[in-house]
Amino acid sequence: MTVDPFDPLRLALGVSPDNLPLRRHLADALLERGHLDEAEELYRNGLAMAPADRPLRLGLASTFFRQGKHGQALVLVEALLEEAEPAPRAFLLAARLLLVAGEHEQAVDRYRAAVALDPGLADEDLAERLGVAVLASPLPGQAEPLLADGWDRMAWDDPASVPAVNPAERPAITFADVGGMDQVKDEIRIKVIHPLGHPELYRAYGKAIGGGILMYGPPGCGKTHLARATAGEVGAGFVAVGIDQVLDMWIGSSERNLHAAFERARRSRPCVLFFDEVDALGASRADLRTSAGRHLINQFLAELDGVQYSNEGVLVLAATNAPWYLDSAFRRPGRFDRVLFVPPPDAPARAAILRILCRDKPTGEIDYDHVAGRTAGFSGADLEAVVDLAVEARLREAIKAGVPKPLTVKDLIGSARRVKPSTREWFANARNYALYANQGGLYDDLLPYLERR
Repeated sequence: MTVDPFDPLRLALGVSPDNLPLRRHLADALLERGHLDEAEELYRNGLAMAPADRPLRLGLASTFFRQGKHGQALVLVEALLEEAEPAPRAFLLAARLLLVAGEHEQAVDRYRAAVALDPGLADEDLAERLGVAVLASPLPGQAEPLLADGWDRMAWDDPASVPAVNPAERPAITFADVGGMDQVKDEIRIKVIHPLGHPELYRAYGKAIGGGILMYGPPGCGKTHLARATAGEVGAGFVAVGIDQVLDMWIGSSERNLHAAFERARRSRPCVLFFDEVDALGASRADLRTSAGRHLINQFLAELDGVQYSNEGVLVLAATNAPWYLDSAFRRPGRFDRVLFVPPPDAPARAAILRILCRDKPTGEIDYDHVAGRTAGFSGADLEAVVDLAVEARLREAIKAGVPKPLTVKDLIGSARRVKPSTREWFANARNYALYANQGGLYDDLLPYLERR
């Protein structure tokens, strides 16, 4: 017959039900062994007798946490942390609860506080999940273990610590595949193509081969396409980085992902490193409510500066639809020192884009200049939608007839009537920034386009 080891304590408590220390001892023992329901009942009954008893409240909160009642546990823990001298275990439990809730930065702060108050609470498993490391012994002059961030910058100097690097893309398209944008192309030629073609001349003037260009403008106007064509123009590698490849829920992981992207470009030089929607990675630090975003921005700036790792031969291109949200530090010389407005295509550019979009399709005699004149304000993406609609209409007829039907001017103009220019809303939003927040002349290139509207 198996004897329950807790029976003697239960009998003793039955004899002396008002003995709070005995009740706590039995409840703590039951909690440790996983008898959660009985432990909860004991803690609750004890708190009915002594509502302010801190160990009972902390024990009940721990029981709730083990039961998955995280909301109830957090209410108790927050009340415990508001006391004059909170218990170290309350900070530790708060760290666990915040981690489950996805509040990783706050969880790290609570864990640090717990270990600072009681080094014996250090938990290697929790520390690893939080992304912090506890040194085995304190440094000279320190009374407690040192907590380090969950990503080790020094480890980045070790090539073995860097994730496997996939080869950079080698785009087949060139500037010939990009309609219009002649002024932007010229700027990129000065910044990228000529340095790579005449490196000795640039070095003679002490000019580094590489740098950063920030492109902004309405969505769908070809910023990403132009970046890929830039790499193809010079036969360079191309690494495209989206926000989903950088941002991570774990502390320090976003910074490490960003570093890995730069490392991939450095190992593929000459290389074009392209960041789409860069405002999501480099939002103004004045607008950020947490330090995690500021850490990522600082890491981004350090990578651009090439303090620890040379960016020679790496061109960083970035695109944004909202440059006014980007931290001003990114526009400092040596970082994104060229800020280029990528406007909607003008009439000749629209005609060129339409030719490119239609060149592999069955067409009749098409006056692309005439169609371009009927699509004022259209972005490259809008024009692609026009061609797609025209193709769909022709496909319906071709399926019925059994033979392809060529596209005509009438088809394209008819489709254009069904597509509304997507750039109008962007210019409406940009107007206020260009007119009233242009002290540094950032939006000077945008002003002429506003005057036409």
